[in-house]
Amino acid sequence: MRCLIPFAADQPKTRLEPLLSLTDRQAFATAMLADVLDAVDTAGIDPTVISTASIDDDRVTSRAAVTVDDRELTAAINARLTDGQPTLVVMADLPLVQADDIGRLVDSEADITIAPGVGGGTNALVVREPAFRVDYHGASYCDHRRAAADLGAAVETVDSRRLATDVDEPADLAEVLIHGTGAAREWLVKNGFELDTDEGRVGVQQGE
Repeated sequence: MRCLIPFAADQPKTRLEPLLSLTDRQAFATAMLADVLDAVDTAGIDPTVISTASIDDDRVTSRAAVTVDDRELTAAINARLTDGQPTLVVMADLPLVQADDIGRLVDSEADITIAPGVGGGTNALVVREPAFRVDYHGASYCDHRRAAADLGAAVETVDSRRLATDVDEPADLAEVLIHGTGAAREWLVKNGFELDTDEGRVGVQQGE
């Protein structure tokens, strides 16, 4: 099965700007991408990274083909779905994902298999219905279920905490420190990030 991993190489994770500079956001986003590639590779799938700019990092280029496409996410993915080939799409900001999570997606025989994010987005999906097209705006999980229903396509939802945990906001970094085991967690620790429990709800802080 074809696997596509969209990646915003030039301006990643803008909502992390309160904590991270552009250079740091690029480094952290690449570390998360490396974790996703670990999971996909262990699951026995050869991925292609659809990147908004070139990538010069051996953790990526040694394990995936990289195609530069600066179109917005929906257009870039839909352009590749027109050939009708069964396709797995996995977001690049899922640092907790493991190979068995990928296996649950590809083992499904549904026309459309979706792993929703906590906020109602679509963190991963498998498309086996040739007429299906993605739309990643807003609550895309609901939109994708509706689009599949309009086509009469069978839908399966994969309920997985690890697939649901994407990193967009500073508070999301706590999940990486608590549950992460890969490159993204290593990057946070190396750069002085630690859990902050002083305010009751667990957050992160950057030490000296």
